[in-house]
Amino acid sequence: MKEIKITDIEGIRIGNAQNIEAGTGCTVVICEKGGCAGVDVRGGGPASHETELLNPINTVDRVHGIVLSGGSAFGLEATSGVMQYLEERGIGFDVGIGVVPIVCGASLFDLRIGDSTIRPDKAMGYQACCNSEKNCIQEGNYGVGTGASVGKYRGMDRAMKSGLGIYCIELKNLKVGAIVGVNAIGNVIDNETNRFLAGLLNEEKNKIISTKEEMWKNLDINYNTLKNTNTTIGCIVTNAKLTKAQATKIASMAHNGYARAISPVHTSLDGDTIFALGTGKIETNTDILGTLAAYVMEKAIHKAVTQAQSAYGLKSYRDLNDTKVI
Repeated sequence: MKEIKITDIEGIRIGNAQNIEAGTGCTVVICEKGGCAGVDVRGGGPASHETELLNPINTVDRVHGIVLSGGSAFGLEATSGVMQYLEERGIGFDVGIGVVPIVCGASLFDLRIGDSTIRPDKAMGYQACCNSEKNCIQEGNYGVGTGASVGKYRGMDRAMKSGLGIYCIELKNLKVGAIVGVNAIGNVIDNETNRFLAGLLNEEKNKIISTKEEMWKNLDINYNTLKNTNTTIGCIVTNAKLTKAQATKIASMAHNGYARAISPVHTSLDGDTIFALGTGKIETNTDILGTLAAYVMEKAIHKAVTQAQSAYGLKSYRDLNDTKVI
């Protein structure tokens, strides 16, 4: 197994667009020839677009774009820009009088960062598609990760900056990558070293403390204090041949990466969502692919916080650690 660039997966392009001042952005995954996709939503408060289409019982089996955006439900507008970009190039599901690009999406809640009145829109989605042509993708405070944060149980004053993370591997001729915007209420954990990479700060803001232990202290906490703060959204991209049912299973298994790297995760106010997209090049075993999907997702979550830089008054991993970033 070796680490590769996610853009090394043939037939896939990825692009970011963002408004740094406003603190929001979007990331698009383009598959012009179409790929088979699935989705698994675990959080209780998702903001999503066309996820029902990915149900294996439904007809359309090719997806041309996946959008991960900030802006909460407002940010779903970015999918319209991706549809415009693809339609202009004749890419989509043939309906006889033209094509309808099949674009799925999910959004995270970053409205407490920057300017909440500015969200990813049609123009930003279109720009992200144009940027995908450059074959260069940046992590950290870019794209969907622009306004992402973690460790928000005690409010934004003690939260930390997170971002966009990417990790991709090649095993023989199988390529599997993960791209994720990490915006969790909980902490991000490196289980190999058993330490927090980012999360809830103590009152002095010089040390990360356990979110779940803080939660256990307050069994009667007001439900509204956790409202509208969370959601981690991501996509597994692979060159494997998948059916919609298999892609859905891969997305499901990839949530194990969330569970290993984020604590707590999948709360009632999260919108935690994972897409899986296969380009159809390589035959493989679904269970093996699923374990790899969970592995790369866990690593991508680590990258999301270690590549982030302090911004919007939030400290980052680099502010609290002298060690080299992962």
